[in-house]
Amino acid sequence: MMDFLKVAKGERKPKLVLKGKIFSVFSGELINGDLAIHNGKIVGIGEYTGERTIDVDGIILPGFIDGHIHLESTLLNPVEFAKAVIPHGTTTVFSDPHEIANVLGVYGVEFIIKYTKNLPLNFYFLAPSCVPAVKGLETFGAEISSKDIKKILKFERVVGLAEVMNFPGVINGDPEVIEKLIASKNKVVDGHAPGLTGNQLNAYIFPGIYSDHECVTHTEALEKLRRGMKIMIREGSVAKNLSELIKIVKDYCSENFILVSDDLLPTDIVKNGHMDYRLKLCIEAGVKPEVAIKMATINTARYFGIKDIGALAPGFKADVVVIDGFDSFKVKMVIKDGNIVWDGNSLKLELSPPKLPKKVLSTVKMAEIDKKDVEIKAEGKTCRLIELIPNQIVTKASTWDPPIVNGLAIPDPEQDVAKVVVVDRHRYEKKIGVGFVKGFGIKRGAIASSVSHDSHNCICVGVNDADIIVALRRLKDLQGGFVVVESKKVKAELPLPIAGLMSNLPLEDVVKRLDSCYNAAKSLGINLEHPFTTLSFLALPVIPELKITDYGLVDVNEMRIVNLWIE
Repeated sequence: MMDFLKVAKGERKPKLVLKGKIFSVFSGELINGDLAIHNGKIVGIGEYTGERTIDVDGIILPGFIDGHIHLESTLLNPVEFAKAVIPHGTTTVFSDPHEIANVLGVYGVEFIIKYTKNLPLNFYFLAPSCVPAVKGLETFGAEISSKDIKKILKFERVVGLAEVMNFPGVINGDPEVIEKLIASKNKVVDGHAPGLTGNQLNAYIFPGIYSDHECVTHTEALEKLRRGMKIMIREGSVAKNLSELIKIVKDYCSENFILVSDDLLPTDIVKNGHMDYRLKLCIEAGVKPEVAIKMATINTARYFGIKDIGALAPGFKADVVVIDGFDSFKVKMVIKDGNIVWDGNSLKLELSPPKLPKKVLSTVKMAEIDKKDVEIKAEGKTCRLIELIPNQIVTKASTWDPPIVNGLAIPDPEQDVAKVVVVDRHRYEKKIGVGFVKGFGIKRGAIASSVSHDSHNCICVGVNDADIIVALRRLKDLQGGFVVVESKKVKAELPLPIAGLMSNLPLEDVVKRLDSCYNAAKSLGINLEHPFTTLSFLALPVIPELKITDYGLVDVNEMRIVNLWIE
């Protein structure tokens, strides 16, 4: 402490001084002066002579913070994720590890915390509140109880309870859900309440759930804002809500908004960026740069109660980003804990790939299936149909009269209707849900994935049963991944052997293979920007309106399994 005080007073030289325009998130000003950095901390703003001095041509900002992300959804292991986002100015993320927890339970949370330690990126976590997302509607790999929540909340870098997706459980006073909320009483509790309004929203907020990242319309967001919720403005790979929600951001209430990505693919990080891209979108939408920056720095830090990040001020971590200007937001330098980790051209650190335990590499436990397992026998004229909504993870519950051939209902590519199949991958049980989906554009073959939120059973969309079987079997061989099949041949694949969710390959290889999968999917006629992410959300039975699990079709509004055929 005495050393820092002497440096702050100017009696000793700091290790590093940045001279230039320093942005204060507290006053919204650009301050011309010196930012003094010593042994990983910011010691002062003023006039300093450092052991090393850099004249900065640009604007000096606090490191950017992503307030809600699922690390697993990036498909990258922690080391490669750090390599991907550091060049874009990200120095902190708050991650909900409920994807890996749904596969491996508490062990999965412990694994992800261990493998993010000592990286040049601040990883904070929240205890997964809904593992499984819901009971009785699907096969799940693990369960996290209120007792487990109490245990996880004591783990290092765990700051609260992650998104409480079971909003009916909160509103109706489900004892186990309430017990989890009570266990998290003195911690942050993140929300997840799509479309919830009125008195039901009041009941949801009452136990202390003060954020939401699932707003789709600005009207919905405004109602939640009025009731004291922090609005997490999400711009993910599939769920893109920023342009709509940004309409209600005003200077006087800007402290209540947080920028997040939620589910973000590596191709988007490489192509567009991370938090730097979201900041640029805000500014392009008319938000003042001074306001937008707060939404990706101090607002997030204060919400989660982390006192030494999110600002450039004495006593804060020396997590610093230099950009060329507010127009382009191009990152020219990144400093983490006082060390330059990105110089505008290359990473200035060496990170070794993690050594992975066998337990996380053998999680696809799927029974052998054949064509009869995925056939749909005609039991009527009209069936329920899942209909995609562009750029959203919510779906529309529709109806459809499928073609009937030899007593079997079949997909119809001409009407843009494909078959969707979900298979249990946790217990070797032959539990298989089958249905139809509209909106993929697929004309031939099949695509399959072991990533299907949140229980991550294997899911496949296709127009040919033989290709569907080949694709699903290949997922088992790979122990997880993305697969594209045509004429019973694998055209492209991305192995995801870490819990069937993440790759053990370098960032560049993941992006290359994912691009190959996208191109192969496009050759089948699929016209979606991110087909595998869209596919993964078809199995999430807590997002309206109609979804599918290995149990069958789920009417999310009524939270029950429904027959494919309408009587």
